[in-house]
Amino acid sequence: MSEPDDPRRTAVLRQALSVALATGSYGISFGALAVAAGLTLPQTVLLSLLLFSGGSQFALAGVLGAGGGGAAAVATSTLLGVRNGLYGLQVARLLEARGWRRLVAAQLTIDESTAVAVGQPETRLARVGFWATGLGVFALWNLTTLVGALVGSAMGDPRTYGLDAAAVAAFCALLWPRLDRPVTRVVAVAAALVALVLSPLSPPGVPVLAAAGAALVAGAIPTRRRAAAA
Repeated sequence: MSEPDDPRRTAVLRQALSVALATGSYGISFGALAVAAGLTLPQTVLLSLLLFSGGSQFALAGVLGAGGGGAAAVATSTLLGVRNGLYGLQVARLLEARGWRRLVAAQLTIDESTAVAVGQPETRLARVGFWATGLGVFALWNLTTLVGALVGSAMGDPRTYGLDAAAVAAFCALLWPRLDRPVTRVVAVAAALVALVLSPLSPPGVPVLAAAGAALVAGAIPTRRRAAAA
């Protein structure tokens, strides 16, 4: 059992708090954008409460706001949410949660909680990081979503204030630490080019799906070569 004044545990909790504050703050942007995209306040709040995946939520609101259909919005949102399932395979081994805790852990498995957990040197600290970050982000994200939806209803089009750039900024912030190898940078640039070329020619949501498909194909090429070499 950890000591209450364990300095390493305290450091993990501080890290979790800083991540929760930073991530939770742009829930305001999501709330405002979702209302501007045509979602009602209850729909916006429930989306954050149940889906609880910033990237997927921004994608859904973005496609709807751009005039895209429900199928394209759901497909884009679902595709971006697949990564959380992959995270789950990794954090499940760390947490070893059982019963209702397993369901809660599944809901809290997001980019931030996974990153803080896997960055710890010990399993005990990884569990502290996961739960503290996940619960902190969940509480603040849902609170700020409500604030954003209420403020957004009164402020009008959030694009007037530049809040539509929040989704892009959030994606870039999440993606940047992962571009640590030349091959990942090449795949990212190729996917961005596919999206840029298709944006003026295809319905909203399609460029994101096509870019994701291009990235998956590009990412599979080295694997096939290694398998063939073996």
